[in-house]
Amino acid sequence: MSNLVKYHTPSLLGRSIFDELFGDFPSLARKSTQGYPVADIFSNEDGSTTLEFALAGFSKEDLTIEIQPEKSSLTVKAEATTEGDTSRRIARRSFQKTFVNYDSNLDLTACSADFHNGLLSVTIPRKEQLQPVIIDIN
Repeated sequence: MSNLVKYHTPSLLGRSIFDELFGDFPSLARKSTQGYPVADIFSNEDGSTTLEFALAGFSKEDLTIEIQPEKSSLTVKAEATTEGDTSRRIARRSFQKTFVNYDSNLDLTACSADFHNGLLSVTIPRKEQLQPVIIDIN
């Protein structure tokens, strides 16, 4: 008879809870960062649209905003650098987020951006409504 004590680990349908929670860690890590960075999109009273990104630890020099009018898209991206103070534990990682204006009702070429205290705000004005034109007949 063995003096070894067998511990019972809680399980869910034959798999241990630990395996359920941490078994596929790379997949879990990917899922937890898919929404990075946190973004908020809202319409303003004047019809413009604002995109806000929570980017703690980044500076405005780390960020790039690229507009492709032919695709009606705006892309915000950053490459994380390992230079500087590595003792800080702020989660900085590379990202790229693209937003498409499917309605083509925003003037992407006239947008403005502001970065203050880790919050990037990109405001895109609404396109001017085209008015009917009356042609004089000679």
